[in-house]
Amino acid sequence: MEFNCVKDCSQCCIDREYYPSKKFGKIGVLILPEEKQKIESLAESLSMHVEIIPRIGVSDDDLGPSKVIAYQMIGRDQNGNTCPFLDMNAKSPHGGFACKIYTQRPLACRAYPLIDTNPFILDQKCKFCDTCPTADSNLNLEVEALVQIKNNMNAGAQKVWRYATGIGEQSDLAIIQKGWIREN
Repeated sequence: MEFNCVKDCSQCCIDREYYPSKKFGKIGVLILPEEKQKIESLAESLSMHVEIIPRIGVSDDDLGPSKVIAYQMIGRDQNGNTCPFLDMNAKSPHGGFACKIYTQRPLACRAYPLIDTNPFILDQKCKFCDTCPTADSNLNLEVEALVQIKNNMNAGAQKVWRYATGIGEQSDLAIIQKGWIREN
């Protein structure tokens, strides 16, 4: 059995989380630098606007990132939720909402529901992972996508920076920051 979305589910394309804490705001879909132009071109071809902002940067000093090694595509809702490519007027084969770029979706979407820890774990909010007893043994394509992401993220710089999005629920805006924050 391979990973398949649960009937009528599109939750992973709708809900966004605060990461690594609320002060950083809600994160968007991880976009690698080599994917950024492709995603922007796909949006343009569909007459859509997508907001892609930095996510992780690196440097050898304390002046700020000298190189962005990952971007993030922000959700279209004011609170950062809902992927801009999720078509709320069309259904996918599994009955959830359709993805307008499914065959060309980013590696992060291809890697889902895996979470990058050591060892990899499954996102427990994913209904498939919650209902399939063998979910962790049949995710070869997802593992391959996550390994590609990890290989691209190894920048070798001394300082790692995370971009705080400034986006989240109205009730959390007082603690959410915006801009680069050094992690180490």
